[in-house]
Amino acid sequence: MSTVTGSSTGSSKESKGWQGVSDDWGGEIEAFRDVPWGKAMMWIFLLSDTFIFSCFLVSYMTVRMSTTVDWPLTSEVFALTVNGVHVPLLLIAIMTFILITSSGTMAMAVNYGYRRDKKKTFWLMLVTAILGASFVGMQAFEWSKLIEEGVRPWGNPMGAAQFGAAFFMITGFHGLHVSIGVIYLLVVAFKVKRGDYDDTGFEIVEITGLYWHFVDLVWVFIFAFFYLW
Repeated sequence: MSTVTGSSTGSSKESKGWQGVSDDWGGEIEAFRDVPWGKAMMWIFLLSDTFIFSCFLVSYMTVRMSTTVDWPLTSEVFALTVNGVHVPLLLIAIMTFILITSSGTMAMAVNYGYRRDKKKTFWLMLVTAILGASFVGMQAFEWSKLIEEGVRPWGNPMGAAQFGAAFFMITGFHGLHVSIGVIYLLVVAFKVKRGDYDDTGFEIVEITGLYWHFVDLVWVFIFAFFYLW
């Protein structure tokens, strides 16, 4: 009996060292304790995507501060005229409000997903996808407006030529993420409605939510650094 106890004690000590790391990665079906593979891989993907967006924003700030040509005033470039009144950043404010609202509906979808309420989860994810699609539509309008005004990735009649490159690169990459997120939301929503996750659980809804909240958070930084600066 004492030998068995000593052996188990010795193995528990070994599990705290490098052997424990090997056991965690090689002998478990989960990458981390109590964290499913899907969620762990999503976090790793989002971390890598954070580096990419950070490089874009840092590059933009570097160009903005180093250029010798006047940078266009974003409050004027992205203004809309409503009933004869020139409103700065009106469209951008609406787009930001839509994304923030979609984060709320997505959080509610995750909540009802873990309650296994398929109907409410489906409708909340569908509303989130519709809000995301609305954001992409407004961004397409924003792009077309600036293209009509002569803004190009290689030139800009309003000032510094780098403005066009920064605008299309940053907003385009983010818009691609939102578009992918809308498709992702719709696929998961209809699979939830069909009952594909009744046996496996609704962790996929939370994983989808992680991606969507990340996209929304990135937009907050783009809004602050690109549109308000």
